[in-house]
Amino acid sequence: MTDSPAPSFRSDMTVELVKHSAADTDVLWAARVSTAGEQSLDELKKDPERSKGLINYLMRDRHGSPFEHNSMTFFISAPLFVFREFHRHRVGWSYNEESGRYRQLQPVFYVPDESRKLVQQGRPGKYEFVEGTPEQHKLTVEAMEDTYRTAYARYGELLEAGVAREVARAVLPVGLYSSMYATCNARSLMHFLGLRTQHEQAKVPSFPQREIEMVGELMEQRWAELMPLTYAAFNANGRVAP
Repeated sequence: MTDSPAPSFRSDMTVELVKHSAADTDVLWAARVSTAGEQSLDELKKDPERSKGLINYLMRDRHGSPFEHNSMTFFISAPLFVFREFHRHRVGWSYNEESGRYRQLQPVFYVPDESRKLVQQGRPGKYEFVEGTPEQHKLTVEAMEDTYRTAYARYGELLEAGVAREVARAVLPVGLYSSMYATCNARSLMHFLGLRTQHEQAKVPSFPQREIEMVGELMEQRWAELMPLTYAAFNANGRVAP
């Protein structure tokens, strides 16, 4: 093994839309086949704006399957603890993640920036996060960075000693950044956003961890550009997946 790189620290998330086949027209031809049969193919050539009422109706009355005939693949870089929450979403999702068995993991670690609320108040199911003090933020960052440096140094020692990567990785903390490809359709993404983001138009309150919400917000921005009518209907109907 070559000399290990020095640990680096970041507070942001990476979300890149690397591949997609997703448009509002996908919803329309999928929905209209039930009444138009072969003639539903005509929707491929029409302006979806003329049928935004149909999209809103499907969303409002929760006719969900027409929203599944599309695909988006995202490249995501985030801490391991984000991915462990992310992988709870299984229906309509496919994942391939960086493997600590097959490569030496790079020393990139998460630390919260000053905008991250640090203090939890209240009991489970009825709590909120509030701003921490500058002293709490300083202590948090120092504790994390010291722990990360020590853990990665021991990881390097194990690899140098010939210990298998799949064993050595056990000393690394969940603040380590990993990367993955995540593929979904609009329906599965709406379900994810309904649970993992907070929004003023949401009918059902959600209390996501901030770091996975950051990923969700970036995914939402890219999806909104691809399917603006579907996105508008999602918000107008309380951000509940159909």
